[in-house]
Order: sequence, then structure tokens, then C-alpha cells
Amino acid sequence: MDRTEELRSTEVEDPGGHLHREIRRLFLLFLIFCGCFLQGNLGKIILFPKETSTDHVILKPTVERPLKQLTVCLRSYTDLSRDHSLFSIATPTMDNAFLIFPQPPKSCGVYINQEVISFNVDPEVAAWKQTCVAWDSETGLLQLWINGKRYPRRVTTSRSPIGPQMSVILGQEQDSFGGRFDAKQSFVGELCDINMWDYVLPPETITQYFHSSHNINGNFIGWNNELYSSKGNAKVLKDEFCSLYPV
Repeated sequence: MDRTEELRSTEVEDPGGHLHREIRRLFLLFLIFCGCFLQGNLGKIILFPKETSTDHVILKPTVERPLKQLTVCLRSYTDLSRDHSLFSIATPTMDNAFLIFPQPPKSCGVYINQEVISFNVDPEVAAWKQTCVAWDSETGLLQLWINGKRYPRRVTTSRSPIGPQMSVILGQEQDSFGGRFDAKQSFVGELCDINMWDYVLPPETITQYFHSSHNINGNFIGWNNELYSSKGNAKVLKDEFCSLYPV
């Protein structure tokens, strides 16, 4: 019997073998799919319940290196009508190395190495909001996206990288490295889907993030990595709503 006839004979003798292997392959793919789906939908929200100078969350970058480029994206829900900090990075020499600082009702400040750029934005409303900021130190190009809309781009005079040593804080605006908080600049409300990259995300990815963040995780700070610690009464809650936004 030649090799071809032998193979045909094997297939005849084991007609269910191929079907069994195919079922097993599909079952494994199903398990992988379910695992990815569940991971993407295990929602959590950080709640800052009241105005204080103590409640905050410390985020821990996965690596320590200077940032020549960055993108930060997050979702927020607040009814604050005063200035407040959404995302704060301080270094030992700069308290506002990077800061996203909404100034309701129609302005948002972004700080880069102490330099502030103010954007005129749509009026604030009490609803979930997605904010992304991207910056490139080589060109100084600064972008602000809110709910999938990119506002007119600006250029910073600063061309210096940020870091490498940095303190990353949610809920408070840092006036020193990791401290000197002011309750009147604190965030009150809910935050989720907080991610940071050490490069500028392309517009199509930011648009994808707005519609669904399930499969997006920052390489510098990743929401799924759980590298954070909460202080004071800031609470990390399991909540599916943020994962489902903006259905």
C-alpha cells in the first residue's frame, strides 16, 4: 500500500477524528473569546464622593522613562461647575508637568511642562464624557478630543520630554510632587477607562476608543493592569455602566 492509499485508509477507519478535532478547536476558540469578552466587560469605576484635599488615586506607570510623546484617554462623570483636575502628572521639578484641567462651562486647560493651553469647548453637561489629550514634544503639537470631537489643534512652546520620574494622580491637582492638594480643585464624581500611551494615538484609534474601549489598554498606564492605589475615601467600584458607554 502506498502512502496515499494509507492516508485514505486512515481517514476511512477514523471518520469521526476530523470532526472531533474541529469541535475541540472551536471549543478552545470559544473559551478564548469568552475570556476576552469577560475581561473587557469587567467594569470598574473610581468614585470621588465629595470635595476634599485628601481623596485621590495614585496610578503607577508600567515603566519609568521620559515621555517624548503621550496620549491620555479617560471617561468622567461629574456635575461640578468649578475648575477641577481630571489627570495630573508632577515631576520633582514641575508640579504641572502634565495636567488636564476642565474649567466649566466652556473651557479646558491642558498643562505641558508648566505651560497652559486653553481650549474653548462645548458647554459641560451632567453626562459621561470621554476626554483624550495627545502631545508630541518634537513638534509641540497638542490635541484635545472630547466625545470623539477633536478641537482645533495647538502648539506648545515646550519641547522637553516629561519625566522620567513622575507622580500620576487622579482626583487632585498637585502643587508639589505627589502632594499639596487644594480641595477647591479636586474632582468630585466618577472616572473610568483611564489609559495612557507613550506615543500619539492615530485619530481612528481615538474614535474607536470613544465608541468602545473594551479592547484598548494603554502601554504606559493600562486600565486593565490595576496598577493603582486609592487614598482617603476614593472608592474603586465594580460597575458595568462605564464599560457599556456610549451605547
